[in-house]
Amino acid sequence: MCQLLGMNCNVPTDICFSFAGFQARGGGTDVHRDGWGIAFFEGRGVRVFLDPQPSCASPVAELVRQYPIHSLNVIAHIRKATQGPVGLENTHPFMRELWGRYWIFAHNGNLIDYAPALDGSFRPVGQTDSERAFCHLLQTLRQEFGDAPPQRAVLLAALEKFTAQLRPHGPFNFMLSNGDCLFAHRSTHLHYILRQAPFATAHLKDQDVTVDFSAVTRPDDRVAVIATLPLTDNEDWLPLPQDRVAMFVDGTLVAARAR
Repeated sequence: MCQLLGMNCNVPTDICFSFAGFQARGGGTDVHRDGWGIAFFEGRGVRVFLDPQPSCASPVAELVRQYPIHSLNVIAHIRKATQGPVGLENTHPFMRELWGRYWIFAHNGNLIDYAPALDGSFRPVGQTDSERAFCHLLQTLRQEFGDAPPQRAVLLAALEKFTAQLRPHGPFNFMLSNGDCLFAHRSTHLHYILRQAPFATAHLKDQDVTVDFSAVTRPDDRVAVIATLPLTDNEDWLPLPQDRVAMFVDGTLVAARAR
């Protein structure tokens, strides 16, 4: 299956350190060779980088690794294809507009016998179950709330209801953000760490890279990093609650609703 990486912060932060380890898993230290992508929110805009090549050998990935883009919300994905051929149109994360905001979505899993009735308001471009689920999700939200976006807590409840309907089709690990906060759902594997003062040193599992966060942060900084599997070997990563939708705001795990 694919691997996910997300970041949610209270101040714009770069993801270069985490991405260095994540990049290696795209065909280097792991088998996910079928493309990769990353999206950075900047205000109401989004920078999206996609490449159907393995991230471990991608010049675009190397550019992102060396380019300290600062963002409050980031979602990245490396792909091991299950549905849909390897190609740019099937590379995550996917982006659509709803309620005047860009939404970014990436999925890890395999949804079997999943053919939702789409009304045309959101249409897949590629052939993945992931993009179908994203279009179905946004269609469901628009049908339920019309043209008025709901409050975060109401949106969280709606996402939980939607994910419960998809669980019979297979694993549905995903990340979703509109730049205001970051939602994450764990079916099988999804871990997180909250970095805040007092900051310490971290060492990557997949590359021999170490960073002293106390030297590159301020005392009030808060950063939440979410990944399919822990990226460092000297920090205490926690699994997200299973079969729940978690919401991260300003670098903090705010809520994880039960089914």
